[in-house]
Amino acid sequence: MKNGMVECSVCRSKLVSPTTKTVSRAYDRHRSKISKKSRALNVLLVVGDCMLVGLQPILVFMSKVDGKFKFSPVSVNFLTEVAKVVFALVMLLIQARRQKVGEKPILSVSTFVQAARNNVLLAVPALLYAVNNYLKFIMQLYFNPATVKMLSNLKVLVIAVLLKIVMKRRLSIIQWEALALLLIGISVNQLQSLPAGASALGLPIATGAYLYTLIFVTVPSMASVFNEYALKSQFETSIYLQNLFLYGYGAIFNFIAILGIAIFKGPGSFNILEGHSKATMLLIFNNAAQGILSSFFFKYADTILKKYSSTVATIFTGIASAALFGHTLTINFMLGISIVFISMHQFFSPLAKVKDEPQNGAMDIMEMDVQKSHRANDSSFIDMAAGANDDASHRVGLDERKPLLPI
Repeated sequence: MKNGMVECSVCRSKLVSPTTKTVSRAYDRHRSKISKKSRALNVLLVVGDCMLVGLQPILVFMSKVDGKFKFSPVSVNFLTEVAKVVFALVMLLIQARRQKVGEKPILSVSTFVQAARNNVLLAVPALLYAVNNYLKFIMQLYFNPATVKMLSNLKVLVIAVLLKIVMKRRLSIIQWEALALLLIGISVNQLQSLPAGASALGLPIATGAYLYTLIFVTVPSMASVFNEYALKSQFETSIYLQNLFLYGYGAIFNFIAILGIAIFKGPGSFNILEGHSKATMLLIFNNAAQGILSSFFFKYADTILKKYSSTVATIFTGIASAALFGHTLTINFMLGISIVFISMHQFFSPLAKVKDEPQNGAMDIMEMDVQKSHRANDSSFIDMAAGANDDASHRVGLDERKPLLPI
């Protein structure tokens, strides 16, 4: 700013500096537009996630024959990763065909190699997901679908701690209290839900349940946080290209597991399609769709929102398992899920938000970038001031208006 004038960062034209009040109003309008788009996206993500996550334990239960799996769970995970890789390739081809003249080709060798180097961190969540996907089948052998879904909600507590440590995410006291309330709701559901004298892998039920729950909660929580960090740290990279790397790593890790099983049990166990049925095919499709949707959660929304949305699927899972398999919906389950919904409302209430903290996860990464560059700070102010000036001569071109999600 010089002599009451500001310079547009795009066309370098001189503009009259607006007042502080005008700048504030312009920022409020901009934030309102972004907020509406984010809310619409979040609603779509939550609805889709509820359907897919709610169906997942049902399909796993339907895949069992006489209480056991006739197929290798690792083979299901491998085929799921292959399906997601195919989807990512198709979407990359569509995105490449819609690129404008002059834009850097998204499928060029240089772009691919550079993106692969920048997104090598995605190998960490891919490995953790490979372990977690196997744990899902193990849990289904010893717990009914509704119980598995309620136990998985414990992940949100571990995720909150990891987000604070890894991504420096701030939570208000009300939000921490909401997470504590979530734990209480889960605990109420689990009271007297395990049959007396039952056992898991020869261990007393208490020891076995605690051991499986600890692993089942910790591993996917670490995977989710590292996945969100990896995706948002390279926010400018196409999400479909990032998914290609993530699912490619996952397919490699699961194929290595299949080879290890074949070596241990003999070549006869290498048949990937052995023991599969229509239920397992539906399970593979559901898992693939769920994984693809999760990537949009982690990059454009928030990990905690993803886990809270999974709690909504608990009602669907519980009712469906009761209708299809005769599982009893106890009063503990009904009270527990009620407390969970109260916790969800409290956590996302406007009064619970931390002041001066961007609510969108993508804004957190943008904030770190701004702190690294003073020039970016100045340009952001100039852009905002230019937008607030009623007499501004500069108009943003069509090529500068980017959609919320990649096309």
